[in-house]
Amino acid sequence: MAIKHPTQAQLELPTILSALGDNTRLAMIGKLADGEELSCGQFSELGSKTVLSYHMAKLREAGLIQVRAQSTRRFVSLRRAELDARFPGLLATIVPAAKAVEPRLRPSESPRTPAPRADNYDWVVD
Repeated sequence: MAIKHPTQAQLELPTILSALGDNTRLAMIGKLADGEELSCGQFSELGSKTVLSYHMAKLREAGLIQVRAQSTRRFVSLRRAELDARFPGLLATIVPAAKAVEPRLRPSESPRTPAPRADNYDWVVD
């Protein structure tokens, strides 16, 4: 099944700005700003797979990113040329802030710490 992306003519500023209104998505744009194509796994510090899948879909549907499937992997890149052609200067304004953003993890997205083990004793030998 092909991954659907909006055409350049279908890119709408309100949709793009709405997609950029989330710190996680903004951080993702910051990571992609250098022009490299990244695998989905390279965003793992920003949240769980489920959370990242949701945010990538929002960015793709808004037209900010291009997702390319290769076998079982997905590669993501910023649609810089199309965005610059449609909205000149938009990325130049957004990217510096996107690179500096620290995504706030929601409680359900916070890294899990292992529960203390019941058999973890400090042994003292007399």
